[in-house]
Amino acid sequence: MDVPLWAWAATVAVILGMLALDLFVFHRDAHEVTMREAAFTSAVWVTLGLCFAVVIGVAWGGTAAGEYLAGYLIEKSLSVDNIFVFALLLSYFSVPPANQHRVLFWGVLGALVFRAIFIAAGAALLENFHWTIYVFGAFLVLTGVKMARHRTDEVHPERNPILAALRRFVPITPTYHGQRFFVKENAKRFATPMLAVLVAVETTDILFAVDSIPAIFAVTEEPFLVFTSNAFAILGLRALYFLLAGMMTRFVFLKVGLAAVLVFVGAKMLLSEVVHVPVWASLMAIACILGTSVLASLRATRVIEEVESDAVPR
Repeated sequence: MDVPLWAWAATVAVILGMLALDLFVFHRDAHEVTMREAAFTSAVWVTLGLCFAVVIGVAWGGTAAGEYLAGYLIEKSLSVDNIFVFALLLSYFSVPPANQHRVLFWGVLGALVFRAIFIAAGAALLENFHWTIYVFGAFLVLTGVKMARHRTDEVHPERNPILAALRRFVPITPTYHGQRFFVKENAKRFATPMLAVLVAVETTDILFAVDSIPAIFAVTEEPFLVFTSNAFAILGLRALYFLLAGMMTRFVFLKVGLAAVLVFVGAKMLLSEVVHVPVWASLMAIACILGTSVLASLRATRVIEEVESDAVPR
């Protein structure tokens, strides 16, 4: 797959343009994002992501489009799991609802930069040291097993060394000052808690990328497809957060499904020289695993709610 430089430039320009439109037009003024707004925005981002698959299909064929969709689905599903951690972080720092979008916006922008670096490094490793595919595969299998065994999420920002260094060297005000990351008081510049939250979100997302980037390399080794599937999936992360953050307790089997996906793509990497799994088969397997985990979660929580409702005296 030969991707010309102008295609890279045009794609990055479109992504930056959408981010600018989101920040400076739709969220120019701080406000609490409603469920209706989040649902509409999520639908727009998903539509854009799927439309880009059509563009890839027209330009480079159905196989490339399938690889993009598989990568998009992996990143989107892992993003849903990340939302719960972000919710815990924003709750830990008591971020006002009107300020949450701004933190997540800059978190997403930073995520795009760091993931581009990771993708470039991963592509270089796979191109020059093909045996690293087995390292990635083994890592994903072990991560999937660990995720299945430990399904509860905990956040400990006080243990974050980067956040600890920030607090040590940069004075931070005790209260928020709107959406500002820095303020000047008595001719001295201070950081606000918003900066601490951003550092916590950013470093947490870097840890998430350690799982998701190798997972996408399992379905495609084309850097352009890896980057764009990542980018379009996480562009809708903020809207998805406001849509699903309050419902995450209902996805009780999501961790199991994500663990199974990681084990599947890890095994696919480990067996890449022995067994060739077509793109369409990978895409269907990932969709079936995730769909089953979501349906099982909704069914289980509905049964629990019915039992609890029957137990309440009328």
